[in-house]
Amino acid sequence: MGTRDPDAATARAVDSDEFVDALAELSFVVQNMLARTAGKHDLSLTQLRLLGILRDRQPGMQQLANRLGLDKSSVTGLIDRAERRGLVRRETDPSDGRGVRVVITALGRQVAREGAAEIREALLLVTAPLPATQRAQLIKAARVVVETARSIEGTVSLETMPLGTSS
Repeated sequence: MGTRDPDAATARAVDSDEFVDALAELSFVVQNMLARTAGKHDLSLTQLRLLGILRDRQPGMQQLANRLGLDKSSVTGLIDRAERRGLVRRETDPSDGRGVRVVITALGRQVAREGAAEIREALLLVTAPLPATQRAQLIKAARVVVETARSIEGTVSLETMPLGTSS
């Protein structure tokens, strides 16, 4: 019987389609959780993301467009619909009288809080089998991936980057 090299096996897994498939499947699981939560509150996934963004900041329309990956006119429509439901309001930017900031309302904050609690519960449920050390590794790895994606967004279009290509 030959000896197995665990580092070589790990390297093969990381370089394989299995790695890409695992990340894609994880993304689908999380997106489905988010979509179910949004649907429970009669929100689109984008509206749920909007409320999540507004929980701790009051961005301008262009900042929201950038963060959501939408053009400014789409964000205007998104804000119009959320404003009609009483979830957000527009305020004049005190540092630029021509600018507009988007602010979450008390109702919007309540919906965001409830949605976040539901998502937290669902994620804790599906990650319960992971030991604390693997949870910590997952947090660290996810942060690296997110930061890397954010850092290359301005230099490389993630939509057009072929799989397996590094920047």
